[in-house]
Amino acid sequence: MGRNLQSEERLRPVDLARGHGLSTQAVRNYEEAGILPAAGRTAHGYRTYTSLHAGALRAFLALVPGHGHQTATSIMRAVNRSAAEEAFRLIDESHAQLLDDRRTLRTVENALRDLEPTMASEPGVGAEPGVGSERAAVAGPGGTYIGPLADNLGIRPATLRKWEHAGLVRPRRDPLTGYRVYDEADVRDARLAHQLRRGGYLLEQIAPLIAQVRAAGGLEPLEAALRDWHGRLSTRGRAMLTGAAELEAYLRERG
Repeated sequence: MGRNLQSEERLRPVDLARGHGLSTQAVRNYEEAGILPAAGRTAHGYRTYTSLHAGALRAFLALVPGHGHQTATSIMRAVNRSAAEEAFRLIDESHAQLLDDRRTLRTVENALRDLEPTMASEPGVGAEPGVGSERAAVAGPGGTYIGPLADNLGIRPATLRKWEHAGLVRPRRDPLTGYRVYDEADVRDARLAHQLRRGGYLLEQIAPLIAQVRAAGGLEPLEAALRDWHGRLSTRGRAMLTGAAELEAYLRERG
């Protein structure tokens, strides 16, 4: 059953704007962007809106916190041109991204959990370097060399060099031999990188996390960041539910 727009109360741009703390220019911009349906016009050319436009504005503003401004805009554009399936696909993609973010968080937490007992049981270092190449050296004062660390992780020394190039580890150089020396923080970072690589994460995905561990001063302070991450994901999930409810109301009003 079609909507009788002639019998509906006309709303001015300022009427829509006031209820949401927006400027009238923002309302006009949303219309021009396709977020709102096209406005009616008075005989003098002034824009007039209806409850349908108010519903579209509510739906858009509710979608933004969960999906982001760009995706929310695309969803509303699709709905307003009667391409509901495209809108649903965009929503599905956002939910899939949220699920992927939750899996990433779980992987990080598991990596840290696996890492902590390993770090606690790490033997002390400090023996003088042995004779031979950097690969064969056992340990140096205040650190460990590339060969023993690679053996301990079950990887090749070349992998550690690659991680160094990507900024995941930052060993110092022994001034006498030129060998790489990995201190306690480097060993921690190498173990964390190893756990995440086993989880299928790329070096460019791991680098920001390693930087966060360094900035936090170790693994323990990072727990606060992980709690915050949990909170943000939960907030986003609830925002998606709110956005879905407003969008459904708008779809019903469109008929």
